Amino acid sequence: MTQPGTASPEEIARFTAMADAWWDPTGKFKPLHKFNPVRIDFMRRHFAEAFGRDPSLDRPFEGLTLLDVGSGGGLLSEPMAALGFTVTGIDAGEKNVKIASLHAEKTGANVTYRVASPEQLDPAEMFDVVLCMEVVEHVTDVNLFLHAAAAHLKPGGVFVGATMNRTPKAWLLAVVGAEYVLRWLPRGTHDWHKFVRPSEFSRILCSAGIEVARFVGVAYNPISDEWRETDSLDVNYLVVGGKPA
Repeated sequence: MTQPGTASPEEIARFTAMADAWWDPTGKFKPLHKFNPVRIDFMRRHFAEAFGRDPSLDRPFEGLTLLDVGSGGGLLSEPMAALGFTVTGIDAGEKNVKIASLHAEKTGANVTYRVASPEQLDPAEMFDVVLCMEVVEHVTDVNLFLHAAAAHLKPGGVFVGATMNRTPKAWLLAVVGAEYVLRWLPRGTHDWHKFVRPSEFSRILCSAGIEVARFVGVAYNPISDEWRETDSLDVNYLVVGGKPA
């Protein structure tokens, strides 16, 4: 397979080696399973406001399309499909796509998966929502990657991204703590130097035609063993923006 322009062969190999564990809530992707409820709840509320939908409905986003860039095993693609979106998930790892596709077949999720990075998509493919969640810290060129992803957002659409801030606190908690002390993730999963500061994320999005609306932090509570929204952007954070109609 020819490697996409922004995909890192080392990162693809790392996640391919763990691909069988995507849907194991106690396995190597346990942190993402724990992380999912807070980010899904946040997006449900924000999308309902942005598109004028009733968030109390089971499938409030029927008729809208969503692109999940770096979809992995489909941990976000499937919940988004369950909320009514017609979802396309793309990932540079062929095994990730196979695992995600098999799981979607079992659950009946309305998701189409493809082996691709955003710059490989047909320029005519446009979506109401574009997600880049926990992926920018794994690509070779963040600027090119985000510009390529933003190019597929319809005018009036919503962009949501998530990553980790390049701070000493993030290095201590997300690298040393998560990988070496708590062993939530295999060692080497993250390179602190590739974490993206909010100011950098915002600057790139603005240059790609995305108006940033807000940032929100996400923090882990060891007492309740849950993630929650926070005002602090020191470690994990989400960014929301839109393309002017």
